[in-house]
Amino acid sequence: MEQANKHKAAVHVAGAGKQYGSFWALKNCDSTIPAGSICALVGPNGAGKTTLLKLLTGLNQSATGSVMVLGRTPGQQPDYLADIGYLAQEVPLYRHMTAAEHIAMGAHLNQRWDGNSAAKRLTKAGIPLNKAVGKLSGGQRAQVGLAMALAKKPRLLLLDEPVAALDPLARVEFLTSLTEAAADADGELTVVMSSHLLSDLERVCDFVVILASGKTQLSDEIEQVLQTHKLLSGPRGAHTANPAYTIIKESHSASQTNLLVRLNGTAFRDATWQVREPDIEEIVLAYMAQPTIEGGAQ
Repeated sequence: MEQANKHKAAVHVAGAGKQYGSFWALKNCDSTIPAGSICALVGPNGAGKTTLLKLLTGLNQSATGSVMVLGRTPGQQPDYLADIGYLAQEVPLYRHMTAAEHIAMGAHLNQRWDGNSAAKRLTKAGIPLNKAVGKLSGGQRAQVGLAMALAKKPRLLLLDEPVAALDPLARVEFLTSLTEAAADADGELTVVMSSHLLSDLERVCDFVVILASGKTQLSDEIEQVLQTHKLLSGPRGAHTANPAYTIIKESHSASQTNLLVRLNGTAFRDATWQVREPDIEEIVLAYMAQPTIEGGAQ
C-alpha cells in the first residue's frame, strides 16, 4: 500500500496566498506532499507555517492560487473534516477530565473513532487513563492529544509545533509514538509537522517544506535534498558562478570561500573546490537565512 501511495499527492498547493489587510502572511506558496509521507514544515517565526496549516484544515481560504487536500478543496464539511487530524502546541484538553473520559467523548463527536487504539497507545506509553489530564506532565498531555487526533483515523494529520514546549525525553517519546502510528497506517496516513527543532527532521521526517517570508523556498524529499546540495570550499577569489549549480549561501574568510550550492541536475566536478556533504540542518538554516533566493521555490 505504501508503494502505491508514493506517487500520489496528499497535498497540492500552487501559488497559494493569504492576506490580512495589507500584510501577506503567505504568498506564492507551492508544494506537493506525497501521500504516506511525514513532512517537516519549517521556517522562522512569521514565515507562514500556521497560515498554511489553517488553509489545509479549511479554517482559512486561500486568496490566490489553489489548495487541494486529498483530492478536494479544503472546507468545513463534516466528511472533509473527518479525514483531517489537527494538534497544536496548546493541546485542547479539558483539564478536569481524564484521558478515558476524553476518549469516550470523542466517540460522540467523530464520524469514525477508534477509542480502543487510543487507550492502547496511552497504556503502552505508561500514561494513566483515569487521572485528570490537568495533573499530567506536559509530555503526557501531548501524548493524550496525539492519541485523540489519531483516534479519528485521519488520512492527513497536521501538527503545529506539537513538541516545542516539551523536554528532550518527552519530545523523543512523542516522536516515537508518531512514527509508530505512521508505520501502523501502512501508507494511509500523511503527516505535516511544523517545527523549529531541526534536529528532529532526519529522525522522523522523509519530506521537507521550507517557508521564509511567506514563500516556499524548498519542497522535496529529504533524501533528494541531501543528494542535490553540496558544500564547496576553495581559495578566496575563486570564480563562483557556474551553470552546474545555484548558490544558496556564500561566505568568505581571509583565504577561503565557502559555498552551499544546489546542483542543477548533474554531478559536480571541479578541481578548484573541495566538496563536502551537508547535513539537513545546514541546508535548512541556509534557506531560512536567504528568504529571497532566486528560484528557491521547488
